[in-house]
Amino acid sequence: MGHHILPGNPPLALTLRRSPRARRISLRVSRLDGRVTLTLPRGVREGEALDFARTKEDWLRAQLEARPQTVQVAPGAQIPVEGRLLRIVPGPGRRIVLDGDDIAVPGPADAAPARLRAWLKDLARDRLAAASDRHAAALGRPYARLTLRDTRSRWGSCSSGGGLMYSWRLVMAAPEVLDYVAAHEVAHLAEMNHSPAFWAVVARLCPGYETPRHWLREHGTGLHRYRFDA
Repeated sequence: MGHHILPGNPPLALTLRRSPRARRISLRVSRLDGRVTLTLPRGVREGEALDFARTKEDWLRAQLEARPQTVQVAPGAQIPVEGRLLRIVPGPGRRIVLDGDDIAVPGPADAAPARLRAWLKDLARDRLAAASDRHAAALGRPYARLTLRDTRSRWGSCSSGGGLMYSWRLVMAAPEVLDYVAAHEVAHLAEMNHSPAFWAVVARLCPGYETPRHWLREHGTGLHRYRFDA
C-alpha cells in the first residue's frame, strides 16, 4: 500500500494498492468513508496509474461531493429512529422520551451522543430479539444467542453454531428493513448459503422482502453517517 495526493481544491488523497489478480487499473470511492483507492495490476508503473487517476479527477470529485454528509449527533441535529427523522432536543427527567417529531435527551449536551447510542442499542436489541424470536418460531429452529455490533461490512450474520449478529444501526431504518435482516439471518439457520432454497425460506418468513432489501442496498450506508462521538 502507498499513498499519494492529487493537487487541487481540495487536494485528493489516494491509497495505492497492488493486486496480482487485477486485470486493469481501477479507482474506487468508498461509500462509507470516502476513501479513494487506486488499484494497480502487476507490471503497471505507479506513474502510469497516477496519470490514469488524473484523467478521472472530475469524476472523483463528483463522487465525493455526492456522498451523504456526516451528521454529528447532538442537540439540534436530526436522527432517524425506526424510519422517522427526529430532532434531538434537551429534555427533563432522567429518561430519553419521544415527543412527536422530537427526541428529548436529559442531561448535559456533551453526554447526549453517548446516551442516545446506548438508548438506540437497547431499542435495537428489543426489536431484533422480537423479530428473531418470531422468525425462528415460524421456521421451527431456535438460535443460540444474539449479539449487537457496529459493523460496516454487513448488517447481520449467522454462525454455524446458530449465533445471530446484527448491526444495532438497523433500528434507525424502517421496521420492515430490520424485520427483513432478521428473517435473512434466521433463514441461515436452515440454509447456510444463498441458494434458491435459502431465498425461498426468506420469502416465506418475510413476504415482499425485495423492497426492504433494495432499500438497504441503496440507502443503508447512509445510516453510518451519524456519528456518536462527543
